[in-house]
Amino acid sequence: MRLKYILLLVIVSVLKCHAFSQEITKKSIVIQVMTYNIHHANPPAKEHVIDIDAIARTIADTGADIVALQEVDVHTKRSGYINEAEILAKKLNMHVFFSKAIDFDEGEYGLAILSKFKIEDPRSIRLSSVADTSAEPRILQLVTLKIAKTTSFLFANTHLDVLETGNRLLQAKQITELVRSQNLPMIIAGDWNDTITSKTLDIMDGEFTRSCEICPVTCQEDEKAIDFIAYSKSSLFKIKKHTVFSENNSSDHYPVLAEIAID
Repeated sequence: MRLKYILLLVIVSVLKCHAFSQEITKKSIVIQVMTYNIHHANPPAKEHVIDIDAIARTIADTGADIVALQEVDVHTKRSGYINEAEILAKKLNMHVFFSKAIDFDEGEYGLAILSKFKIEDPRSIRLSSVADTSAEPRILQLVTLKIAKTTSFLFANTHLDVLETGNRLLQAKQITELVRSQNLPMIIAGDWNDTITSKTLDIMDGEFTRSCEICPVTCQEDEKAIDFIAYSKSSLFKIKKHTVFSENNSSDHYPVLAEIAID
């Protein structure tokens, strides 16, 4: 009888340990994702001033793990020939991937991804401009991030066309077609230059879930929400919090941060 009691205690103990082990295994990984149009580090209230330190402080203060930057200058005359992407990466101790969208002012102008995680398979994809071939060329950055032993995902950064010529819709369709062809889930961030009631957002919302439903203003000049973070619908991402730092004036766009849990 005593032996049966001891065996029962052992079994209960094993079951409890197994349940605890499962609980640990199921614990979500939480990451902080930011999108930030930095206006080449020029504060709107300070004409011709480049304040890269203010951009770095803004990112550091939010605790962002991954950052999608738009309107980044590399070696342009107007920004004093500095490499804004490399400077930010060094100040923040992050990995960086810069992609040129256009040649500009003796240098390059485009997008950058900053990440606390190692950046793998970096790609720059030219987006469609068929509807208006004279428009400023637009690109999509795409990288793979491995944030844990068995957890990897794609991270994309883009800045869609600002003109109302049809390019933006073509670019949104191109991006949604791309995500359907990928094996990994995707988080996408950037300045989409359109609002939640637009056809552009209808297209993007077909493949992605935004980190906000009622989205606060992200662009001071337009007084609209045009900067977004979203993830592919078939993924295990969950939004814990969406924040727009509307008191920050380091750029003409506000920094947007999404706290995302990955199961």
